[in-house]
Parts: sequence; C-alpha cells; structure tokens
Amino acid sequence: MQAVTKEQVIEALRVVEDPDVHRSIVELDMVRSVRIKGSKVSVEIALTIKGCPLHAVIESQVRSVLQKLPSVTEVVVTIGTMTDQERERFAAKIRANDVVQAPLLAEGVNTKFITVASGKGGVGKSTVTANLAVAIARTGRRVGVIDADIYGFSLPKLFGVADVKPAIIEDMVMPVQTHGVSLISMHFFVPSNKPVIWRGPMLGKMLRNFFQEVHWGEVDVMLLDLPPGTGDMALDVHSTLPTSRELIVTTPQENAAEVAVRAGVMAQQVKHDVIGVVENMAYFLCPHCGERHHIFGTGGGQAVAATLRTELLGQIPISSTEKGANGIFPEATAEADAFANLAEAVLLKIGLA
Repeated sequence: MQAVTKEQVIEALRVVEDPDVHRSIVELDMVRSVRIKGSKVSVEIALTIKGCPLHAVIESQVRSVLQKLPSVTEVVVTIGTMTDQERERFAAKIRANDVVQAPLLAEGVNTKFITVASGKGGVGKSTVTANLAVAIARTGRRVGVIDADIYGFSLPKLFGVADVKPAIIEDMVMPVQTHGVSLISMHFFVPSNKPVIWRGPMLGKMLRNFFQEVHWGEVDVMLLDLPPGTGDMALDVHSTLPTSRELIVTTPQENAAEVAVRAGVMAQQVKHDVIGVVENMAYFLCPHCGERHHIFGTGGGQAVAATLRTELLGQIPISSTEKGANGIFPEATAEADAFANLAEAVLLKIGLA
C-alpha cells in the first residue's frame, strides 16, 4: 500500500482546532514538523506556552485524525513550545483574521449580553450563572462568562478550573476553556486567598480590561456574574453595557425576595431590560418518591417577577453537593434538566431560540 504523503497529513490536521482560539492548528502554523517513515507518521505541534493545560486535548485530536488515514499504523505526537518569534506570528495571525476581538466595543456585533444579579449573597447566583452558561453551550451556542464579582469570585472553582492560568500571548489574554464555555475571572490574576482591596474606579478599570484585553473570539451569549447588591461594580457594568438584559436570582424566602427586587429596580432605573427571575433552591426533589418538598417556602420568585413586571423563567431544585462535579451538574440530572429548561426560556427571551 502506498505511503501517506505530507500533504495528506497536513490536510487531515486542518480539522484540529486550538481550544483557546477555535482556529485550525494548520492555519495558525502550530504544526512545526511532519515526518513519514513507511506507515509511521511523526508530527510536532508547537503550543503557545509551556505546560499548556489543554495539550492533552490537542494531542488526542491529532492522534485521532491521523490514525484514520489509510496506510498509517503508528502515530507519534510530540508537543513543543513556541519560540518568541513563533508566538509573535501566532498573535499576528489572530489579529489579522479576528473580526470580534473585543465584543463589547466592536460595532455591529451580535453578541447578546446577560447580567446575572441578586439583591444579597447566598442565593446561589454564581451557581446559576455557571450552570446556565453550560446549558446554553450544550445547545451549540458559543458562550462567554465574565466573573464580575471582583471581591467574591467563585466561578473558577465552580467550573473546576481554579488551578488553571489563562494563556497570555503578546498582549492578548486567552479565556480559560471549560465545559464548552470561555471564562475569565479576577481569580486567575491574584495570589491564592489574597483579598482584593480596591476602590470603585479600579474595579471599573479591571472590568474594562476583561472586555478589551481578553481574546473572546466570536461569542453568541456573554454572561456576567455580578456582585450581590447595588454597588459600584453593578453600576459600572450597567453603564458599560447599555444594551444588556438582566436575570434576577432569588430564593423562595420572603426576605431574599424583597432584596432581590432592589437589584431589579436598579437595572430598570438604568434602562436595562429585566428579562426574568430565577428562583434557586425552589424545592427539594425526593430521590425515592420524586415528590417536591418546599423547604424554604414558596412564592418568592413569583413575587419578585410580579413586582418587576417580568416572568419567573425557572425554578431550580435544591442540589446535592455530591451530585455536581465542582458545581456543574451532569446531564440527565434533575438540576441539569431544570437549567436546560431555563436556557431554552432565556434564549427565547433574547431572540436566539
């Protein structure tokens, strides 16, 4: 049988994408070398940084596509690191072809922005943000998430990427890829457990950096997890994103519902569209009989929705911490099903259904 050619190998590798940039590794000149000896194919792939956490994903995809080529019986994949010159060329290619480098500032971009807010802490706002993002991503949409809770950032831990550092190429920050979602958070840029002691103007500057200096690529839906309450950060987000829609997260409890209304009223005062309310911890679903038990009462979410003249878009059950891997619930669980329904309602509200 005739040996495979270098051209065939390169063509096969075009379907493999860099997980950070979502572009072909061939297009980005990441295929450093191809060697063919009989039925054995050896390739070297150059990644942007040493110890890239996604190297295993690229290696697996490269090996998979090459093993499907006729007459190939052995594949050897070597992972290298780009030189400074290679990294400069890589960054130049991204800038030259990127239409949406800063989605929030670009003209004519169709990204839909959704802020997720709550009146108080402890209602599971970040858990709702993370699982809603994953549920939307499971529909095939491209999803970005900004952890705008600068003081109380928790999304990296919920997503299970607390130990991951974003790749920085030249002056571009690559969001961390996890569960089909692009994520950026203050957590990635501060030492472990060190508090962020900043005043309002510095918070606003960091938020703008997330918009301008992070390479988001093309994003269909961008979710922002706001800090609880109606402080400086919420004001900065509202002023920076005049066309965003807002989700209000509450629990069934009366006191949580009352303060949730304040967050919604603030959004309305700055002319934002409150598209709906999410009632988290709405009920406990008995694993044995399937009966719903309303441990924290009922009616909180509906009351908030009625006061804000919007809709109750979803009711999320009380979850078991053992069920969710790092806070993201696997498909085919009651929690994941609830978030899938919520995602469908949200996409309908923003015109992407």
